[in-house]
Amino acid sequence: MRFAWFTNSRRIAFSVRKQVMIPIRYDELTIDNGYRIDLLVDDRVVIELKALETILPVHRGQLLSYLRLGGFKLGYLLNFNVAHMRDGITRMVNGL
Repeated sequence: MRFAWFTNSRRIAFSVRKQVMIPIRYDELTIDNGYRIDLLVDDRVVIELKALETILPVHRGQLLSYLRLGGFKLGYLLNFNVAHMRDGITRMVNGL
């Protein structure tokens, strides 16, 4: 899937993959379908989508686990159950 953002009459395209599988590895054991990322933008940014009354620490932990297991640096937790979207955005970094 391609996502385009238009600004100043210029088109910037991002590669977006949905439901990306992240394997769990421990010593020599690998579970291929361990976790599933909602959206992965340009193979760099993890986006986890929610529609919850309240974001709990377990949801932030889920995103942080995806970042660590996949070796990603940046992730966003987007909660759509808010009056203003700006209140539903949580940014997380891994190792910066």
